[in-house]
Amino acid sequence: MLIYPAIDLFGGKAVRLFKGDYAQMTVYNDNPVAVAEDFLRQGASCIHLVDLEGAKSGTTPNLETVCAIKKATGLFCEIGGGIRSMDVIEKYLSAGIDRVILGTAAVTDEAFLKAAVAAYGEKIAVGIDIKDGYVAIKGWTEKSEEKAMDFCEKMRNLGVKTLICTDISKDGAMQGTNHGLYEELSRKLDLQIIASGGVSSLEDVKRLGKMDIHGAIIGKAYYTGAIDLKQAIEVAK
Repeated sequence: MLIYPAIDLFGGKAVRLFKGDYAQMTVYNDNPVAVAEDFLRQGASCIHLVDLEGAKSGTTPNLETVCAIKKATGLFCEIGGGIRSMDVIEKYLSAGIDRVILGTAAVTDEAFLKAAVAAYGEKIAVGIDIKDGYVAIKGWTEKSEEKAMDFCEKMRNLGVKTLICTDISKDGAMQGTNHGLYEELSRKLDLQIIASGGVSSLEDVKRLGKMDIHGAIIGKAYYTGAIDLKQAIEVAK
């Protein structure tokens, strides 16, 4: 299992939200590139990036920072946050970003999703934010009518290879992750599943690693020191 340490970007800074609430934002570092370089020193092979401003606007306000992170580290970089057009996908991929994550657009615009997968294949991942068993959209502010498992199966049928699944109730809460959810996803779907939200201890990492899922995202637990990233990467192997 791969560990994807996360950097959430807002205003060119590394921040974290509590349960996706923009009103509950903590700035952890004014220099996200330095954070990424620390990931590299700790043994990371990949980074999960989110443009929180882009998630609201559908643009790429932190593109310069994203490119600087890729250039400084050379690590595998995936990014999500408001990617709703082929132009934005092309902007990121042509800048050297390895994979882009479609969120709201994958739920609301199936034609766009199909076109993106047809054009870019495995460079397209889908981020599924789950709230009370349903898919949440628009930066977690709205709950859609779509049941999470039904949506995951539909993504597989459309040719998506990587799903990043976040249980919003666990995100940033430091109370452990939703092991039952990831076990079910791993059992039912022959896809690269990346667990996100609430991975807050080495025990979480160990349990997820035993489920044969592709990866786990570590965010707040790194910034607060709850997880030693180097140890987590070793445990995940």
